[in-house]
Amino acid sequence: MADFTSQTIRKAGDWSDALTHCVLSYEDRFLRRKVLTVASGETLLVDLAHTTSLDHGDAFEVSDGQMIEVIAADEPLLEITGNLVQLAWHIGNRHTPCQIEPTRLLIQNDPVIGHMLEHLGATVTPVTAPFTPEGGAYGHGRTHAHAHGATAHAPHDHGAHTHDHSHDH
Repeated sequence: MADFTSQTIRKAGDWSDALTHCVLSYEDRFLRRKVLTVASGETLLVDLAHTTSLDHGDAFEVSDGQMIEVIAADEPLLEITGNLVQLAWHIGNRHTPCQIEPTRLLIQNDPVIGHMLEHLGATVTPVTAPFTPEGGAYGHGRTHAHAHGATAHAPHDHGAHTHDHSHDH
């Protein structure tokens, strides 16, 4: 049995005074039901209603009302420098999560994307750092986990008929 149980996430800035914390990678911060080990060595059973994307600084609210803070783990990344506007466009065009900073872009360590960016004039440097990429469009976290109204890529109605537009790369 877990030492703590949480069914509630509190967003960064909406809570204070953490009991302890847990360090999670970008992939591990996308969860619904999982047992985690917190810094104090105890276990936390996370049992959320829906799969949720957690950000650095969010917290699990446990059954007694205390908070367990989420800390973004250091992980292998690629630091991208160069013409950031152009490079960010190419990264986004490949639906690759990207952390955007004033002087650099950070992506997960993907040699294929790194090689493509070097051919576009980027300087690509392996680094180890926490990964906190931009959230998806429409304010719903990760781009592969959102729902919204019709777009050019979703089936939609033009009066007489409904059709799909493909989105191939």
